[in-house]
Amino acid sequence: MTSRPWTEPELTALHRLPMHSVPHHDRIELDGRWRFQLLPNPDAKAEANWAEVDVPGCWTMQGFQDLPLYTNVQMPFPGDPPLPPERNPTGVYEREVSLPESWMVGRRIVLHVGAAESVLIVVVNGHDVGIGKDSHLASEFDLTRYLKPGPNIIRLRVVKWSDASFIEDQDQWWHGGITRSVFLYATARVHLADVRVDAGLTDDLRTGTLEISADIDFDGLTHEADWTVEARLGEIARLSGAVPFAGLKPGPRVVRADSEPLSRHRFDLVARLVSGVDLTQEEEADWAGLADQLRPPVDGRVRLTTEIPDVAAWSAEQPSLYPLTVVLRSPAGQSVEQVELRVGFRQVEIRGLDLLINGARVLLRGVNRHDFDQFTGRVVSVASMRADVIAMKQFGFNAVRTSHYPNDPAFLDLCDELGLYVIAEADIESHAFIDRVCDDPRYLAAWVDRVSRMVRRDKNHASVILWSLGNESGYGTNHDAAAGWLRRYDPSRPIHYEGAIRWDWASDQRISDLTCPMYPPISAIVDHAESGKQRHPLIMCEYSHAMGNSNGTLAEYWEAIESTPGLQGGFMWEWWDHGLVQKLPDGTTRWAYGGDFGDLPNDTNFCLDGLVWPDRRPKPALWEHRQLAAPIRVSPGADGLGEGSLELSNRQYFTGLGWLRASWELLADGEAIRRGELDMPAIGPGDRAQVRLAGWTPPLPDGRALSLIVRFRTAAELAWAPQEFEVCWAQLPIAPGISELSRPSARPLAALPDDAIVLDDDGLLSHEMLASSPRLCLWRAPTDNDRIAGLAGQWRDWGVAGLARGAVNTRREPGTIVVTAEERTAAGIGVGHQQRFRAVTGGGVLVEETVVIPQELTDLARVGIVLETVAGLEQVAWFGRGPVETYPDRRRAGAMARWRSTVAEMYVPYVRPQENGGRNAVRWLELWDGAGRGFRLAADRPCQMSATHYRAADLSAAKHDVELKPRSETIVHLDVAHRGLGTASCGPDTLPQYRVGPGTYKWSWMIAPLGAQPNP
Repeated sequence: MTSRPWTEPELTALHRLPMHSVPHHDRIELDGRWRFQLLPNPDAKAEANWAEVDVPGCWTMQGFQDLPLYTNVQMPFPGDPPLPPERNPTGVYEREVSLPESWMVGRRIVLHVGAAESVLIVVVNGHDVGIGKDSHLASEFDLTRYLKPGPNIIRLRVVKWSDASFIEDQDQWWHGGITRSVFLYATARVHLADVRVDAGLTDDLRTGTLEISADIDFDGLTHEADWTVEARLGEIARLSGAVPFAGLKPGPRVVRADSEPLSRHRFDLVARLVSGVDLTQEEEADWAGLADQLRPPVDGRVRLTTEIPDVAAWSAEQPSLYPLTVVLRSPAGQSVEQVELRVGFRQVEIRGLDLLINGARVLLRGVNRHDFDQFTGRVVSVASMRADVIAMKQFGFNAVRTSHYPNDPAFLDLCDELGLYVIAEADIESHAFIDRVCDDPRYLAAWVDRVSRMVRRDKNHASVILWSLGNESGYGTNHDAAAGWLRRYDPSRPIHYEGAIRWDWASDQRISDLTCPMYPPISAIVDHAESGKQRHPLIMCEYSHAMGNSNGTLAEYWEAIESTPGLQGGFMWEWWDHGLVQKLPDGTTRWAYGGDFGDLPNDTNFCLDGLVWPDRRPKPALWEHRQLAAPIRVSPGADGLGEGSLELSNRQYFTGLGWLRASWELLADGEAIRRGELDMPAIGPGDRAQVRLAGWTPPLPDGRALSLIVRFRTAAELAWAPQEFEVCWAQLPIAPGISELSRPSARPLAALPDDAIVLDDDGLLSHEMLASSPRLCLWRAPTDNDRIAGLAGQWRDWGVAGLARGAVNTRREPGTIVVTAEERTAAGIGVGHQQRFRAVTGGGVLVEETVVIPQELTDLARVGIVLETVAGLEQVAWFGRGPVETYPDRRRAGAMARWRSTVAEMYVPYVRPQENGGRNAVRWLELWDGAGRGFRLAADRPCQMSATHYRAADLSAAKHDVELKPRSETIVHLDVAHRGLGTASCGPDTLPQYRVGPGTYKWSWMIAPLGAQPNP
């Protein structure tokens, strides 16, 4: 065996078996506790002192001195490819396995190691067996000659750093260990080496084409005559619970079977391809006659083809799967091996600038996903993967990219079953040396090996519609070689690779069949689609970076995609916040990010960029996506909304709306005053229909804000959702209503009573419910986007976090106190500020604000007021968007209604604290305690408001959410202008219309006591 395989990129494996797609169930599981030693380098010798670890498991997560390390681009150690560092943690795993003789005799025994990071060296009973590389694909070794009945010692040496680390430089934690299951399986000496199934559709999109290639390995034995391969296609297994609109029904039957001559060797083959029903005697006779003709020269491969009319096509909406059984029979007729697969018939092609799935131009609403678990790092259970897929389906995704390596095969099984389109990505990323390694001939074999092994493993999955050559590895000759192999092996699926189009979307490259950029501005993708130079469908492989409080302008992306030919969707970055559970010295825990384990170098919290927290709870941005991905759209009907007339549009591609039920509510000032059910008509994919609300009477305009909400829920239980699960909602305005401050309850008094308005020495309002006076505020606790894009630094240089009040001028007018002051930033920049105070009927105070932002302050976080209440006001209600957090450029998830919560629940716990908890388009907000003591804060226009127990400075100073200590007071922000969120931590900033610049801002707000009962 080679002496230092971890330094040899030309060596991808030694004595490793070819990759295949055959599942094996006759096996001995080896998961569990193994003896373990962690050595300082691969050359060190194992000693007698053994610890124990879990397999699968990362030793970096099991209490050893080698801890997780996070980098994005930079390598975790110095030096150039291909040499790893001399200090190179190496884990030695060992266990005894007792094998019964009856299980071994006359059989082939194979060791399967699901994944090892990054070089695997196998020794059995003291014999060197083989080597495997690729941290995210299985390695298998034939152990037949090394094993004996009774006890056997299996030793697995796993080297953490290697030449392969330079092409596994993905944006994630670095770990070490065996991260997927380990087992032994047994087959007969003559066995199915591989089974390939190509299930497509003819141009009529109803007739299925089925081609089965079975490779038989005779394991060096003399070929015998009359080996038999049978294939049986069963009845459809409909797992989605949804019903196809067109009422397709399966009716498979035998059409033909062919075998091709592939070599000079001969053996007799009887091939049966049957449907899920028994053949008649006449059909059996036909098959016997056909079989007599199927005696081709073969090297162990047979190919069977057939056409099946009226198949139920597979799609993410309708993941229709047929059970396929492939049986290898001996000349004596015994079943030597039986393989159970699930087959989905579908067609994928690129026609012009469109990616077509079953003939439809499907918009891909995708997300990138890493293998991640908050407790175990890279080790992910099947239950966890299922929960991921279900959550993706529930939040409107129809596609996933396995960034940036092949996922566990179980994940693709789930995507087949539950319905997600998959970009399957090879384990190649050389980000730190992005333009070097791709042309390094020493890595040529690794490129082709990683792509080809992924494709050979995952070829039978209906969910896989695109192959990806990897991520952020430049573009070089190694890519050309891998793509050449792939196009020859599987011409049925297009190829995706961002590196090939990175610098020129219209270039004459021959690698990527898609234009698949990362984080492009909306204007760039629209301009390209309208340029006349577009050559491929444009599908963003990464966009809308979800780091912290982010994902602004997601709606604008989708408005562009849905309205611009040539644009076909994208994959959001990403699914997970990669916060690892870390136990602190005081016994508490936190979600750790880069640097928290003392890891150097590191890229801090750039790994916290997901749509779900590390425990899979959805972040607010995920609700935004669900609304934008709604399968149904609602708009006013031909007779007008006032008459209860609606138009329903089916946004699906293959499914009717019969799986949904609908209800509606008429809201007045955000409160439901009338409800009803909506009978769903039969609306085909892409169609629309007019409907009328039963029992509807037009509401009379009375000054209240009127709107209609229609909610859509599942009519029956689905594989990914329970019955009555809310899929989406739509809200249509009917009447805007009168401003809160224009109503009689807010009418200012003509004369100003004594003590109705109390101002302090700085001319600021004092109020019995306030612990500190309302003050002008221009700053927020920087979001990750603000910080990384440089805005936080700009705000710091301007000194806008703390405003000092200059000279105050106070004068009285009839019924009004006018206070004029100049607020000065810490850098000495003046901001003009005038407040006009008036008393209001019922004991309230009306404040008219004028703020003049100078030209120097070109881009602010907000313009508004901040106040702090007395302690104890924990209950909160508001009329505005809710219930989830919303911001000006990420507001579609919020329905305009009346909501109730607590101040503590309004807080959004981003792992690294930052601006959070805002609610957009709020007309009024109420705070009160358990006794009903409190106040209402109302504005003359919809404003951005928030209520929290943390000052912005508290949030900005903390590095982790768990460091924060809530204040007893409630801090309230009311902003007439609030900057959008954007995605500038990795991608474009928010759009100009969502920025806060210089100019004059005028608005009014009112604080008033609550009545005996606060608004519910």
